[in-house]
Amino acid sequence: MGWIVKWLINGLAVFLAAMWVPGIEVKGYGTALLVALVLGIVNALIRPILVILTLPLNIMTLGLFTFIINGFLFWLVGHFIQGFYVTSFLGAILGAIFVSLVSWVLNIIWKGIAR
Repeated sequence: MGWIVKWLINGLAVFLAAMWVPGIEVKGYGTALLVALVLGIVNALIRPILVILTLPLNIMTLGLFTFIINGFLFWLVGHFIQGFYVTSFLGAILGAIFVSLVSWVLNIIWKGIAR
């Protein structure tokens, strides 16, 4: 049941990102849930490969290149899901940061409530 709550929290974070981050649009909460699911799969399968392949660049930028990778994956998911649009790469980077922060905060709140 824990993964379902995390999935719902990530869907809410994507939905909130569409409301507050310019350049991101989601057609509904169902689409946001689908984005959260696909983004989770992409982050689990593709992100580690990209991080390893770009390790020298990541070391040179002291880890800041990870923001570019996260933004790229967020933008990539926007190309695969109908009803989820990311209009700019800067919007993708800001959206990825926003979704990460909101998910982190909501997960902390949920763990405090669930105890």
